[in-house]
Amino acid sequence: MSVTLRKIVEQDLERIMNWRMDPDITRYMNTDPVLTMEGQRKWLASIESRQDVKYWLIEVDGQPAGVINIGGLEHPEGHCTWGYYVGEKRLRSIKTALGLEMSMYDYLFVKLGKKKLYGDIFSLNQGVIQLHLMCGSEIVEEKKAHVEKNGEFFDVTFMCMTAEKWLEIRDRKKYEKIEFPDV
Repeated sequence: MSVTLRKIVEQDLERIMNWRMDPDITRYMNTDPVLTMEGQRKWLASIESRQDVKYWLIEVDGQPAGVINIGGLEHPEGHCTWGYYVGEKRLRSIKTALGLEMSMYDYLFVKLGKKKLYGDIFSLNQGVIQLHLMCGSEIVEEKKAHVEKNGEFFDVTFMCMTAEKWLEIRDRKKYEKIEFPDV
């Protein structure tokens, strides 16, 4: 399976909109948005004009599969946030997930020289929490009833990887290296 990343273009917006409103995706996110193409175009213009975020379309074997992003790129202490999802269920795999995560660490810590990468995960999403732990990330905090969505409260697990730890464990990790092109 070959995984590549590329710039998001207008032709991707409807697909991204549909993924982002898919209950299988939104059940693990802070919001259940109702999106429009007009709103998607504004979102694309916004991310293209900002220096503190980067978004890529994930392709698996040349097929659009999901979205990965980084935030906080201008944080003065080198701390960033990130997130991703693979919206095409048939293209999901542990190999892809491991490659995306550990290649993100390479990109942020080796190429960009950042210091820390944070992520937050709904605590009920134990599979993703275990994946992050396998990659070397650590649990920083768990907040009970941290997100309210549709009248229901969700616990959130906050995780972190540091440049120091990644550089220490990197050579012991086996993963498909994925390039993060400039966007």
